[in-house]
Amino acid sequence: MRRLLLALPFALLPLAVAHAHDDHDHEHGSLGAHEHGVGRLNAVLDGQALELELDSPAMNLVGFEHLATTPADKAKVAVARKQLENPVALFNLPKAAGCVVSTQELNSPLFGDKPEADHDDDDDDAKDGAHEHHHDHSEIHAHYQFTCATPTALSNLDLTQVFKTFPATQKIQVQLIGPSGQQGVEATASAATVKF
Repeated sequence: MRRLLLALPFALLPLAVAHAHDDHDHEHGSLGAHEHGVGRLNAVLDGQALELELDSPAMNLVGFEHLATTPADKAKVAVARKQLENPVALFNLPKAAGCVVSTQELNSPLFGDKPEADHDDDDDDAKDGAHEHHHDHSEIHAHYQFTCATPTALSNLDLTQVFKTFPATQKIQVQLIGPSGQQGVEATASAATVKF
């Protein structure tokens, strides 16, 4: 199944955020793609196909951004990964919609994935790949595609469980494309439901 998101004009939406990381942008208070407490979610409902793409600073999901070296940190990463691997529960998709995951992909330097800037394939991460990017802001990226038997039951997207599961997430900038067109909205723990 082709990626729906790539075919759609997300750049036109008001909350479109550049994914480009600037190496000089190390200040935590800086405005940019990476802001602690803020996640980004792209959601597309096209016929029976639902696609969700969640990008979040690792700080929001595991409480730190460095590579996990201690048993406690590794356990936090494993727990977060397990929660992200159950998107039907995490995104509280209504049972009536009959959504099943057709593909899912999780990426993060914290999961042992090499940073995108590191294109030295024959390099052992232990040598310099893992350490040379330690100053970068770590992101966690989750991409899900679902097939929903009854997409009309998906009138909204309830993000309550995302906020409960990852309480350091204060708001999620949501870009939705669905039967009623496209919109950019901001979800918070107290206003966690966004309408398709």
